[in-house]
Amino acid sequence: MTIRVRAPATTANLGPAFDCAAVALDLWNELEVGEGDEEPDERHLGVRAFAQVAPTDGRTFTFTDRIPRERGLGSSAAVIALGLVAGALAAGRDPDPEELLAAGLPLEGHGDNLAAALAGGVCLTWSGRIARVADSVPAVPLAVVPEETVSTHAARATLPVQVPHEDAAFTAGRAAVLGAALASGSEELFAAALEDRLHEPYRAAKAPLLAAVRAGLPAGALGATLSGSGPTVIVWARERDVEPCAEELAARHPDARILRLAVAGTGARVA
Repeated sequence: MTIRVRAPATTANLGPAFDCAAVALDLWNELEVGEGDEEPDERHLGVRAFAQVAPTDGRTFTFTDRIPRERGLGSSAAVIALGLVAGALAAGRDPDPEELLAAGLPLEGHGDNLAAALAGGVCLTWSGRIARVADSVPAVPLAVVPEETVSTHAARATLPVQVPHEDAAFTAGRAAVLGAALASGSEELFAAALEDRLHEPYRAAKAPLLAAVRAGLPAGALGATLSGSGPTVIVWARERDVEPCAEELAARHPDARILRLAVAGTGARVA
């Protein structure tokens, strides 16, 4: 039996929703699981994820990677989601997102990207739970992807153990506005929500593109956020202004790739 599955890229945090929110993006990695005598690479993250749900013996694994690695677009979460969903299908189980999240968390460490990769749309996650709170956002995501890479571990190492109460209160308020923006589909509220003081300021040294993009934000953009731990920046453009925004970003940042994306309506699933 051959199993083919696909899983989307993700952008996490959305500014103030640190470690608890992510959006699935219409950029997909794929996995084909077949039958064969070749010994699978048990060190591969996707194979390890598959092994959480089903035996790997007698199976072959072929991965197709389209999501840039170490750029803050959830490439590792997508690979884990591929293995988990394929493993569930191989075991004859319904690939329930919350059950697979629990199986995958020991590999991923943080559930925001993985939750969105499994469930699609816009997701919140906490204590092993997933809530898909919206099918879309009131803007079009344009990913500004630099050549530089950043490891999640290195980026998290820059975060302080404590932050000022004022910064925590500021970010909590913006996170509440973000929830209202997603629930209402309001461009105005969404634009007001895209500020953070918990993680973005501390990651700035390893992700200088964020400050550069914000310094020259196109007129048709609602705002910009660091994608996950960076260094990719997501510019959230008004739908009517997507093309001029993309053109201006390409002109201002010629060394970066500009990816016009969309919210993925589904999470990891049969290809």
